[in-house]
Amino acid sequence: MYQLELEQIIRHFNVCQHCRRLLSVRRPLLWIICDLIRCGTSLWESSGIRWSWCGVSALLSMSISEPYEPVQYHWFYNKQVDSKDTWQPFSREDSRRLEDAHSRVGKSEKDEVVVATDGRRYDVKLCERKRYSVYWEQKPTEVRRCSWFHKGSKEVTYTPYSEELGDFLEDAYMIAVTLDEWKTNLELPTGETVILHNPKLMTQYPSGCKDFPPSPSERTQPITIKRGVENIPLEIPEGEPEIVDHLVFMVHGIGPACDIRLRGIVQCVNEFRNASNGLLNSHFRQSDDLCIIGRVEYLPVNWHKVLHGETTGVDKDIERITLPSISRLRQFSNDTVLDLFFYNSATYCQTIVDTVASEINRLHSLFLQRNPHFTGHVSLVGHSLGSLILFDLLTNQKTSADATAHELQEDTHVDTGCSSFESLEEALKSHGLEEHLNVLQREQVDMESLTLCSEKDLQDIGLPLGPRKKLMDCVKKWKNSRIGSGNAPQNETLSTSLGMRKAHEHQTPTTSAFDYQHFNVGIGQVSIDYPQLAFHPQAFFAVGSPIGMFLTVRGLKRIDPNYSFPTCKGFYNIFHPFDPVAYRIEPMLVSQDVDLPPMLIPHHKGRKRMHLELKEGLTRVSSDLLGSLRMVWQSISQVPSPALAEGGLSSVTPTDEAEEVSPMEHEQRNFKVGMLNRGRRIDFVLQETPIESFNEYLFAIQSHLCYWESEDTALLVLKEIYGNNPVGCAPL
Repeated sequence: MYQLELEQIIRHFNVCQHCRRLLSVRRPLLWIICDLIRCGTSLWESSGIRWSWCGVSALLSMSISEPYEPVQYHWFYNKQVDSKDTWQPFSREDSRRLEDAHSRVGKSEKDEVVVATDGRRYDVKLCERKRYSVYWEQKPTEVRRCSWFHKGSKEVTYTPYSEELGDFLEDAYMIAVTLDEWKTNLELPTGETVILHNPKLMTQYPSGCKDFPPSPSERTQPITIKRGVENIPLEIPEGEPEIVDHLVFMVHGIGPACDIRLRGIVQCVNEFRNASNGLLNSHFRQSDDLCIIGRVEYLPVNWHKVLHGETTGVDKDIERITLPSISRLRQFSNDTVLDLFFYNSATYCQTIVDTVASEINRLHSLFLQRNPHFTGHVSLVGHSLGSLILFDLLTNQKTSADATAHELQEDTHVDTGCSSFESLEEALKSHGLEEHLNVLQREQVDMESLTLCSEKDLQDIGLPLGPRKKLMDCVKKWKNSRIGSGNAPQNETLSTSLGMRKAHEHQTPTTSAFDYQHFNVGIGQVSIDYPQLAFHPQAFFAVGSPIGMFLTVRGLKRIDPNYSFPTCKGFYNIFHPFDPVAYRIEPMLVSQDVDLPPMLIPHHKGRKRMHLELKEGLTRVSSDLLGSLRMVWQSISQVPSPALAEGGLSSVTPTDEAEEVSPMEHEQRNFKVGMLNRGRRIDFVLQETPIESFNEYLFAIQSHLCYWESEDTALLVLKEIYGNNPVGCAPL
């Protein structure tokens, strides 16, 4: 029966070869009609055709109420938010790029197609339907080509259907529009039932409902269905500019969490990048319209994971000696506060500094590979302890002239007896490591090149943890012997170049004998080898920084005003007024007699917040009122005299004129503070919010973690980056 009707359909309607193949397979009538509509055969050239197939009757009519238009697809990616799966849309530009690549790739294509998205920070593999991060470690997430969406009565956002269900619903919708037949029940492959009431109203009911629409007694809440991303309330970004003007590396502080919501460095940097992009659109719109500026790329630098990873094994050692009581508090302390002590340890300080420098250099190299036309500058941002790490790293950088002089000095002290394989063999035998000689020789490592290897390099060639530690200790002793033969320690030279005055310079030591072998008396830094960055930063932004406190604790009272970083000419110390961890830098550069308040960072929507303007206004009014009352009292208590009256007026007028320009504005314009920031101001303070002004103690912790979402901080960074642009913002 089926074969007979099939032959009649093919012969009567002149069905094409494509539809013949589709009809040869037993499939639901809905799918067959859908395929015939897509093919556009002569089936629709006649009207009023009735035919029967497997006991199902269908009326095919050409009286179409409205033409069918294919749905516009948009690409989404899965994202974990508060341990829940959510679907986020790609930007319109990224979605168009993905759709173009999808249209060019056939189903039989074997080669994987990779599309860069999100400012080239992620790669999407179309065949796998996976999204991979490029610069940091992150679990791959699912990607969908979406067209239909659903939302329950208790849900806030719409969730896209799978691609298969989306195509299924689109086929049903196309038939309903073409035949103008609505209010039909459509059973999904998953068991749920969908009712297409009209083009604007479509609902889904769970499996198990026998009657449709279900009776009120069943109390089933239908799921709303929408077709196309344009019919759901969703804000889709346009996309980031392709051109990158500036690259910024952001280094976190203590602990794995960076803000009050316990988010990691990647999420916080994403938040800061979004704020920066928004400010570029609002404050640099003229430049953007003229295509003068592109965007600023921010990349996170994570060192906490390496320090607390399996390579060091420090977490297991700490766990063995941790008391079992108040376990959560002790775990929090081990993950956060101990990072401060690790940085003051010679062993782990070397690990932290090496990790930060190598990660920055790795990200910089990878960024240049993915952006070969990049010609901009690079800046650094450090939060909390991260700012101190960058400060120590920048103070130990070498210019090209310094590097040449250093190489010449090393050549005059090279022990030729330690630069051959025999010397390396002797060193290994002295530590019982001769079994690893073949591994080092295979990599052509001699004693001189061994001094340039980090512990990670030794791990990469297959050396176990124990031998690695022994070799690093051997290298350290060999370096110390070379320093004793004539090379001055790094920190001694650094102390001289900084021109810093020690707190105990004119005092007689009163402490008892103690082993300070890991510290230098110059600036108190841990005696380690500071690696070199692959670039010269344009500016260094320290946010919520304890640099001033650490320098003072190290025994330093004053920084030479003529000192600047060897390779970085800009330095900004940004802090919240209630931040308990932040300290100032400018008092260490200026005379103690100068009371110089920090620069007030303008609000991104205006000069000052309303409560600060009101506070200053009330202070000014009360001052004027007291001055007026004082004048009235003097005029009453003293004998009236023209000379006295004129003298009284002359003594008040200059004061009133001086108050027209506040001391803060005068100092912001004219005061020069050393050369750390090219003679410009260094300390910048944010404006507290109105709610924070009620209780500064209540918001102290939050104020230390607020910088990642601070639009005022992001605007200050952008003004420094685009300050020399004649179309952009004026320099601070």
